[in-house]
Amino acid sequence: QVQLVESGGGLVQAGGSLRLSCAASGNFVSINAMGWDRQAPGKQRELVAGVMSGGRRNYADSVRGRFAISRDSALNTIFLQMNSLNAGDTAVYYCNAEATVRLLGSREYWGQGTQVTVSA
Repeated sequence: QVQLVESGGGLVQAGGSLRLSCAASGNFVSINAMGWDRQAPGKQRELVAGVMSGGRRNYADSVRGRFAISRDSALNTIFLQMNSLNAGDTAVYYCNAEATVRLLGSREYWGQGTQVTVSA
């Protein structure tokens, strides 16, 4: 019902920046919230940042002040600007969306993930 397409991952040196994008498409009534999680090798998946339909944002303590999430509601797209990257940010980043789908109600969807690698 909802497809999420991520882009923007890659390899960057420590201290550098990357910008991730995630576009939602499909047959849904509304997108209520979107965000990014990440999972590093051998670690649990963790929340990175999220943005609600009303614009409220939240961040993991580890990225607050370095990452910024934004949303283009008209395009159902979110962006994650990542600055001052360090090796601890190396992970697969997954886009997620909470959407209201007709006859199903509120559901959560996940993208395929995009790799971010920060070299020393």
